[in-house]
Amino acid sequence: MIFLKRGAILVCMLFLMVIAACSDDQTQTKTEDSKPAKTATTEETVEEKIPQAARTVEEMVGQKAGVLVETHMDQQLETLGGWDGQQYLDFLKHTFNPIAEKEFQTYFTKHKNLNSEQVYDYLVYMLGSGNYKNYYEQLVAYDHGYVMPELPKGEDEVTTKQKKMNVVVLMDASGSMKGEIAGQTKMELAKAAIARFVEQIPTDANVSLIAYGHVGSSSESDKIASCSNVESVYPLSTYQAENFTNSLNSFEARGWTPLAGAINKAGEILQAYPAENYSNVVYMVSDGVETCDGDPVAAAKLLQSQSIKAKVNIIGFDVDNEGQQQLKQVADSGGGEYVTVEDPTELEVQMTKKWQPSIGQLVWTQGVTIQQSIDAKDRMNKIYNPLYTVSNAEFNRIRNAVYFLNNSELITDDLEKQVLELADSMQDLRNEHFKSVKEDKESEREQAEKEIDDKVNEWKQQWENE
Repeated sequence: MIFLKRGAILVCMLFLMVIAACSDDQTQTKTEDSKPAKTATTEETVEEKIPQAARTVEEMVGQKAGVLVETHMDQQLETLGGWDGQQYLDFLKHTFNPIAEKEFQTYFTKHKNLNSEQVYDYLVYMLGSGNYKNYYEQLVAYDHGYVMPELPKGEDEVTTKQKKMNVVVLMDASGSMKGEIAGQTKMELAKAAIARFVEQIPTDANVSLIAYGHVGSSSESDKIASCSNVESVYPLSTYQAENFTNSLNSFEARGWTPLAGAINKAGEILQAYPAENYSNVVYMVSDGVETCDGDPVAAAKLLQSQSIKAKVNIIGFDVDNEGQQQLKQVADSGGGEYVTVEDPTELEVQMTKKWQPSIGQLVWTQGVTIQQSIDAKDRMNKIYNPLYTVSNAEFNRIRNAVYFLNNSELITDDLEKQVLELADSMQDLRNEHFKSVKEDKESEREQAEKEIDDKVNEWKQQWENE
């Protein structure tokens, strides 16, 4: 009897333990089941959160590159035009499109009830261009770069038909001109620049070439001989190309630097040509300071104070700070201008841009040159063409994606049509705006070109009719 009672108690205890265990399992199962359900909902919400695509030009300009474009494409590819554009097309065909189509297949298999705007938003989010901002900001900031040239007004500043020109070129042939720049001596470079310069002076002008420092050497024993020899190797007369070239090649860089002596020599040559009837201009190319104990500042000032009123313009070629200061003082005292150059290109530019106008303004002064016009148009094309190209590239990526979705039966024919119409309208919106900005800039350029040309022509006529 006792045994039976104990057995019954043991069975009851086992039954209660089984019930408790089942209760714990059910509680745990419910807790675990609830967690994945919550996570799945959160993931689905994040996945479906596609931002609305730009609907205004301002928004499109500021948009970031699409996810697939940012991840898989060198974004410069879509800016390529002409024959280079084939690189971009090849990349799309062989690399980009297969990746994109796989992504689209996955996404649209999960999302089957999207409307046209949702489809478009997704495709821009994936395929949009990130290049608009860079080129658009350049387009808005574009400036033609034309500048109204200085047009002298006083009779002392303009060479009229009544005044004949006398041009005296002073050529530094001191020993330091043997120094080399870009594989050529400074003497060789200076001679070449002077030769091109004198070729362009007015045909009725007189020209003279004076060499200084071309005798002796840089040694102390040769100082007197070198400093005292300043020679007019091409006497003042009309320009004869062969004779001038022979004169230019008749001396080499050797000795000291008698700047003052050379300027005084120019003054002697010009004494017979008073400023009332002649325009007298002295041009000097030098790479250093006076080394013959002369006073070039006083010599230049004397040229201005005399009846000849000759201006002294100087180009310092590869000159140190001390030399620059002295040469500038000389030019200032001579009523002219000083510029310094460091290389052959600068020398050429300064002689043709800085010197030419002061000896033949009626011949050389122009409005906007053909080359300036070409350069301005070229700069515009380098901004606008890539901008227009990336706009079309984005549209074509979206269009091809829509075709793929329809062919894969992931969207209907009606939905395809609606998305393409939306993409087309957005392309038209931005392209028309870009074109409008370009046309405004071109109109500004053409207006500035006309104003400058008209002003220069009016100025020329004023002096030619004197």
